[in-house]
Amino acid sequence: MNLIKFLLSSVFFKNIFYIIILTIIVVFGVFFGLGFATQHNKYVKVPELFGLNISKAIETLKNKSLNIKILDSAKFNPNYPPSTVLEQFPNPNNEVKKGRKIYLTLNPVGYKKMKVPNVIQITLRNAETLLNAVGFEVGELIYKDNIGKDMVLEIRHEGEKIEPGHALQQRKKIDLVLGNGKK
Repeated sequence: MNLIKFLLSSVFFKNIFYIIILTIIVVFGVFFGLGFATQHNKYVKVPELFGLNISKAIETLKNKSLNIKILDSAKFNPNYPPSTVLEQFPNPNNEVKKGRKIYLTLNPVGYKKMKVPNVIQITLRNAETLLNAVGFEVGELIYKDNIGKDMVLEIRHEGEKIEPGHALQQRKKIDLVLGNGKK
């Protein structure tokens, strides 16, 4: 009986009224507040940065109030100068909000250095496969008298003998001294 009296009392209806008013105020406050805080419908077009030098790309993005994040570039592209933008995300002409990070992939300054693998005392065929897999090119093949036909005896770069483990830039030519099968 007390519960029914309370549900029909003016105190209960006042509290329900206050709850409804407070809910409406909170919903409208959040709705309009979020729109203001997130800069709703205020966009900037992402400029085309492909092929630009990094300093020009940074200047262009700062003029548009966009932030920059440079990603590591794995492969050197000889068709473009070093420190040139090769990829960007988001793509050009997309609309983003001010302050958004634009991710850039740059062309590195050069090929990275790799250690020359040990190809001494293995066949030419295996040595070529191993050198190409690491990123080197096989240059001149020099034959000298040795019983092991097409067996690698020495590794050379630009006429100088080098040891396995020597660091060279990728895409460099490595000359191989091979046995000709004669004593």
